[in-house]
Amino acid sequence: MNIQAEKLIELVKERHRPKNRRAKFICVSSGKGGVGKTNFSVNFSWMLANRFRKKVLLIDADIGLGNVHIVLGVSADKNLKFLMKGADIKDLIQTYRGIDVLLGFSGIDSFRELEGIDTVTVINKLEKIADDYDYVIFDAPAGINENVLKFAVSSDITYVITTPEPTSVTDAYALIKTLYKLYKFGSIKLVANMCRNKNEGFSILERVRFSCESFLEFRPKIAGVLPDSYSLKSAVRKREPIAVLSPQDAYVVALAEIVSLETGEVLKETSAGFFEKFKKFLGI
Repeated sequence: MNIQAEKLIELVKERHRPKNRRAKFICVSSGKGGVGKTNFSVNFSWMLANRFRKKVLLIDADIGLGNVHIVLGVSADKNLKFLMKGADIKDLIQTYRGIDVLLGFSGIDSFRELEGIDTVTVINKLEKIADDYDYVIFDAPAGINENVLKFAVSSDITYVITTPEPTSVTDAYALIKTLYKLYKFGSIKLVANMCRNKNEGFSILERVRFSCESFLEFRPKIAGVLPDSYSLKSAVRKREPIAVLSPQDAYVVALAEIVSLETGEVLKETSAGFFEKFKKFLGI
């Protein structure tokens, strides 16, 4: 077994939150790109901070291909690259609309820089400021690679985002299979994005869950379904979170239910009756 694999296994063994750690680590991942993972991460974080009044740190963990700064419309001059070079993490954190953000970067400048990337070091540095936050959100890279696995298994929960596209469903299952078969990581929640309606979304999620039960003997949790949204595409072009620009959009309303389930809290504008029915449907 190589050193990197051993490090990952150690992360899995220690993944449960220390009793004295305040922050809950959440990883947002996907089997493939283009499924709306970063928009989910940004708007999920904004809602936690602004509608549920939580202290949140959002980290663009897509090493070399970071784009959270594009969605937020902010400069990425201070970014994760400097943390890996030894900078103090507190000097790199920026605040945007109530969210603290540690931005990623685009492109690798040299082989030496590529070899210097150590995700475990980043995670260990985060532990030192975890008491400052209620939630730390990792917007992980798409696909299955070393960095994805490290951020996923070091988190308390990993959200896996999929869409109705067959390739997206297949790749979501492949990611879950890797996490569970190799590292016995089962703290996974499923989200179907870009769906025409809830029936389509839940059908997709049940298909993924059926595969997990049949071939892995593992039953991941279902977090919810998000609709396809023209307003979301417009928000990306305007470089603002849709939760800010279009708070009544169906995507935002559905995402609020997912955040409610995560926090265990109900927004005043959210029907408590619907929330209870939704939890019952999900079997939680």
